[in-house]
Amino acid sequence: MSMLEAGRDRAARERPAAGELLRFVALGDSLTEGIGDQVGEGWRGWATVLAHALAPEGRDVEFTNLAYSGALTTELTTRQLPEALARRPQLAAVVAGGNDTLRAGFDIRRATLELDATMGELSAHGARLLTACLPDPGSLLRLPAPLARPLARRMRAVNTVVHALTERHRAVHLHIAELPWLTERRLLSVDRLHPSAEGHHLIALRFHDLLAETGHPLGPPPATAPAEPPPGLAADLWWMATRGTRWLAARSTDLLPGLLALAATEGVARLRGGSRRHDEQMALAAAQALASLG
Repeated sequence: MSMLEAGRDRAARERPAAGELLRFVALGDSLTEGIGDQVGEGWRGWATVLAHALAPEGRDVEFTNLAYSGALTTELTTRQLPEALARRPQLAAVVAGGNDTLRAGFDIRRATLELDATMGELSAHGARLLTACLPDPGSLLRLPAPLARPLARRMRAVNTVVHALTERHRAVHLHIAELPWLTERRLLSVDRLHPSAEGHHLIALRFHDLLAETGHPLGPPPATAPAEPPPGLAADLWWMATRGTRWLAARSTDLLPGLLALAATEGVARLRGGSRRHDEQMALAAAQALASLG
């Protein structure tokens, strides 16, 4: 039986009865919180857009977004997972790991254990999982090469782990990293790190397509773009000057010293021809972390 057939078979077994409430929870960080897709004074985001497209006729969806800006993989298990399990979800999105790469104390083994624990608990309690691999933040921000390389190396390790855990827990996986963020600028918000409203809608639409392929009962697909016009340049600049600046400052306090140290180490390694060795060490660390799961 192929993976697609297995997914359809599982979807058929897990399909709620007609009229039963579909409970959907989303765990993660600012991407899933919805930063970049502002509606009124709050965020909407891809998970909310997808939630509105999950219910076929005669069904209701109870959606809870537990994601918040800055969340690390450790906070998925300690803060978000207990709340998620209390809601007894049938569908759960687990999209995280990007913030771990932006921390001086990045540890791929710890991230692997936390992601596996979160996915394992949700799956064991009957939730079907949604996962995603993430784009390299250095490329999105167009950082200089000495700063971008260490971040890219970390992001590759996280995505390697997420791909393996997707197989391990039979999740529905979206390759967010492969969406055209760099060639279609309108998909990114003003901070260049989060999707725009259109970018969030694209993620929701792609997840909807993947769920449809597995036979999951769904409502009509989300629109390819939001009905309301995007905020203008003035609104974008105001966000960056207020909320966006605070977000960047919070990340820089922890990230910048460590990133500069990484850049210095990277520069020395390249002069000595050892940059590739760092890539191999990080790949090996990810493989060892996965092997430790058994």
